[in-house]
Amino acid sequence: MRLAVRLPLAFLLIAVLTPPGTPAAAATTATSASTDWVAPLSTRGRYIVDANGNRFKLRSGNWHGASGTWNGSGDDAVDANHHAGENAGRTPLGLDRAPLTEIVAGFRDIGLNSVRLPFSDEMLRDSRPVTDAAVGANPQLRGRTPLQVYDEVVAALTGAGLAVILNNHTNTTRWCCGVDGNERWNASQSVSEWEENWLSIVRRYRDNPRVVGADLYNEVRRSVWDDPNWGLGDDHDWFAASQHLGDRILREANPNLLIIVEGINWTGLPVDGLPHERPTLRPVRDLSHTLVVSGKLVYSAHFYDYTGPNHSGASGIGETSDPRYGDLSPDELRAVLYRDAFFVTAESGRHFTAPVWISEFGVDGNAAAGTRQRDWFARFTDHLIQADADFAYWPAVGWAENRGVNGWALLYWDRAGRRTGPSDGGDWRADAWTRLVASGRSGYVEEVPRWSMLSPDHGDFIQSSRVRDLPDFDRGARKAVCPDGQRLAGLSHTGNRGLCTDLNVAGRWPAAPAYQVVTDERFVTADWASGYTKLQCPAGSLLTGYAVRGAKVSSAFCATVTVATSGNGRTVWFDRSDNRPAGAAGGDFATGHYKGQCADDEAAAGIAYTGRFGSSRTPDALYCRRLP
Repeated sequence: MRLAVRLPLAFLLIAVLTPPGTPAAAATTATSASTDWVAPLSTRGRYIVDANGNRFKLRSGNWHGASGTWNGSGDDAVDANHHAGENAGRTPLGLDRAPLTEIVAGFRDIGLNSVRLPFSDEMLRDSRPVTDAAVGANPQLRGRTPLQVYDEVVAALTGAGLAVILNNHTNTTRWCCGVDGNERWNASQSVSEWEENWLSIVRRYRDNPRVVGADLYNEVRRSVWDDPNWGLGDDHDWFAASQHLGDRILREANPNLLIIVEGINWTGLPVDGLPHERPTLRPVRDLSHTLVVSGKLVYSAHFYDYTGPNHSGASGIGETSDPRYGDLSPDELRAVLYRDAFFVTAESGRHFTAPVWISEFGVDGNAAAGTRQRDWFARFTDHLIQADADFAYWPAVGWAENRGVNGWALLYWDRAGRRTGPSDGGDWRADAWTRLVASGRSGYVEEVPRWSMLSPDHGDFIQSSRVRDLPDFDRGARKAVCPDGQRLAGLSHTGNRGLCTDLNVAGRWPAAPAYQVVTDERFVTADWASGYTKLQCPAGSLLTGYAVRGAKVSSAFCATVTVATSGNGRTVWFDRSDNRPAGAAGGDFATGHYKGQCADDEAAAGIAYTGRFGSSRTPDALYCRRLP
């Protein structure tokens, strides 16, 4: 849960108040706290699976505190200056009240199989030992730094069979959110510092296989002057920043982690008559991530009753007349959730198809019967069940004596170490929570074809790990290459976008493919695009990439296969209209541009273009050959 930030109206801004923050899927009862899963985790279509291919639905809680509870003013040693008066002492909340093992056991008792564990960049370098009071129930942690305490918490969680998702919640160790220096990954630090911090913490836990995910940054939002964006290529581009860091983590630190990318939480000024919104995952439909290791991408989103698709969540200054999520009818809520997030899982076989983790949602447990909050929670948990969505409740832990004013937590500990939770009676959320953690598909998930977007919009987009280890194959050009194991399936006439897939190529790639850069017509075997320049792969190879200079085709990149394509092939023109198979898999990989795509049983083996008057050497046709 988050606090609203109220700034002078002269700033015309406030902070985004987001708390801490379709088709129904087949559901079978699942053992929510099972420990019999095998790391590492990966993805198959819209599902997360373990190493045996069995569904691993993230039934998570947020254990906050290590990233900070201080509100940002006053003495940070005074409890009243911390969110809801709960001073975590720079550690996960509750270590002053109960032994670490008991808190972890509480998570398992309420059905969690995973924990989102927030940290701040400041925490990683904080050399001050935590106070004895902060770890009063855990004397073995006295004298430790916050990071050393975090180490012990990770070890306890994973030792109990729970999965841990590392969450970079803030730059500074203070309560999020608002205009507080934590709006973006680079709000209070450089991009280089942010990336190096991530590589450091991933390497720290690399040998612990139950540390399964890297949640790259929490609630990216507007600062006083600037909005974040998705794809503009500047230093506020969250798509580019998360893509680059995700690839670095997988290549340099741990190739087994899930890379979790949250949508944009807020843009614009929350003033009626001025543009403002919560984009969430909507931009993913037109521009999705393609990581250098396939099967590792998870998207995430946050939803609370008091925020809204165009409402910051504030009251007073910064409050607009837009509806909050809690104001929406069931049908309106379902439509908004689908548009802003759930389409990513609901629409299979698209370049953007991936699991969506609702990594923050929650409600005030003090809400009275018949209130909007109760209605919202019932509707929202019903939707999570229907959509079979992965989830993480915020927060998991609270102080029992503060429960009357801060009733959001699921589990509470008092000063004597006594625990209360949703199964102890008196918590109206208990029924919805019980149904939620017991819901969802379980068991083996079949492999599905992967579809990936190439977007060399502002620079190289080489998503093959093997090719990244090779010399620059077209110096000065922007290069795009499919992930290892995938082939090029489609191209756009303008816009430089490409579509890759591993459909029908399993077992066709040698252990070490040979690569060929093609810049002329030496391998052309037939005039399949008369009057056009044709870049054709040599026999026994397929297109896996391309390069452009500006909008112009510069070269084709080909990789050998073990089973050659057959026949003379056919020409797929897309210079004047779309030319894709009916119901083309992969989805619209270049919105607003003409696209060409080979059939599912074909592979692209050539690109044609022309420089004649009125043309710009952009791709005009693909040469598609049948896969035997």
